Amino acid sequence: MSILFRQPAPADSRPQPSFFTDLNLDQVFAGVGAGREHYDLGPFFRTSLRAAAAVDYRHAVFRDLENQRVLDAVTEFADRMRAVRDDLTQARKLRYRYQKESWFLRAVRRYCAAVSTLAEALAQPGLGSSALTAFREFLTGYATSAAFTDLAAEAAAVASALNGIRYGVNIKGPRVTVTRYEGEPDFSADVVATFAKFARGAVTDYRGKFTNWPEMNHVEEWIADRVARLFPAEFAALDDFCARQAGFQDENIVTFDREAQFYLGYLDFIAPLRAAGLEFCYPRVSDGGERTDVAAAFDLALAAKLVPRSETVVSNDFRLSGQERIIVVTGPNHGGKTTFARMVGQLHYLASLGCLVPARSARLFLPDQIFTHFEREEDLAALRGKLADELVRIHDALAAATDRSLLVMNESFASTTLRDAILIGERVLARMTAVGLLGVYVTFVDELASSTAACVSMVGTANPDDPAERTYKIIRKPADGLAYATAIARKYRLTYPQLTERLEPAAGGRP
Repeated sequence: MSILFRQPAPADSRPQPSFFTDLNLDQVFAGVGAGREHYDLGPFFRTSLRAAAAVDYRHAVFRDLENQRVLDAVTEFADRMRAVRDDLTQARKLRYRYQKESWFLRAVRRYCAAVSTLAEALAQPGLGSSALTAFREFLTGYATSAAFTDLAAEAAAVASALNGIRYGVNIKGPRVTVTRYEGEPDFSADVVATFAKFARGAVTDYRGKFTNWPEMNHVEEWIADRVARLFPAEFAALDDFCARQAGFQDENIVTFDREAQFYLGYLDFIAPLRAAGLEFCYPRVSDGGERTDVAAAFDLALAAKLVPRSETVVSNDFRLSGQERIIVVTGPNHGGKTTFARMVGQLHYLASLGCLVPARSARLFLPDQIFTHFEREEDLAALRGKLADELVRIHDALAAATDRSLLVMNESFASTTLRDAILIGERVLARMTAVGLLGVYVTFVDELASSTAACVSMVGTANPDDPAERTYKIIRKPADGLAYATAIARKYRLTYPQLTERLEPAAGGRP
């Protein structure tokens, strides 16, 4: 039973793909998994979905968890299960038998409480997802099953019997004697009352303090052994319980606990961004190459850095329809082009995970593969130059791509001449068009913006009153790098008319 996968599917155990780093998805998933390392969520992040129905399955779970009551119930369950794991971990570390068993017994009782509490909470109406509804039905049956109720009852009985043990410890010099408690008077209250009359203001506390670490010392172990001899039935019941219930946790419960962290981690990660006013939406996804339309989207990794510093997050729109398949992004340096490209890649991959995406609205398709072509440091071991390496990488990507793939290229072939960059870029765009993939091509070459009919030109903009000031807005319009150069020249009075005017001799003067 899974709340992540509509159909049984193994999580991806392959290493992190390279495009995670290029798109800064590694930073996003590190943030989502922070504090949840025990759950090993990495395989879930690497397992993208290929069908719209599978995405809808996760969307429904996210919507249920946006109900605060449901979210609180699942979060409380996760916290209780974390305590269960902590107890079991501590039990494995200890060496003294009865102490190990006492921690194990506590873990079982916490597990039973976690299951019962969650079953009661989810029994309330309000669930809309088929995943959580199916899990609720299982949980209800499991929590009322003979196996579970017997486990809970036996654990409570063993704990109650142990808690009912009363014994005395007599210490006389080096001799320690352990006996059953037979109702001997407790003189502690009399001692406190006797010495209270001698107290005058603040006094130094000379009482010994017990250590807080879990491990028992040899004296405590010796005493516990003698207590076990005095109460053999109670300790025999503890031994028998721990031996029989070693695998007390149900596999479906453990799976739910782990998979729930995928949702809880992502909601926790985006919570401060939503609180800051940034919008997230459930994207409309398709299995094919229908229209792509996104409004007010932003780079999630960048936003996670800017929001804590109270800095502005700039959003952008983009759309592709008909035969449009490739966005060619041009414009001034440091104007947000690379951020825009990363954003497009992030949106599609997050959508393929069934997550909310950082946008006001989004209509996206599910890529079968994502390829990136970002600048790399030259690898001397490869025995080829930087341009040759770029050509090999783009060749491999295009050879593996299909019409359902996404390719994000950033400042590719910048190491060559302008003429060669145009020639290579045109051929790459022609191949991308022939394959029919969705692409983003960030380039300094304006001529590529209209290379094929599948290309759409988008341009990074600057403040028209101050061209040196970037707006980080990427808008749909024809590429015109000369316009930006002209604006810069105009600002510094370097246009031809301005230079002519400045160089002309004043009236009556000498040139």
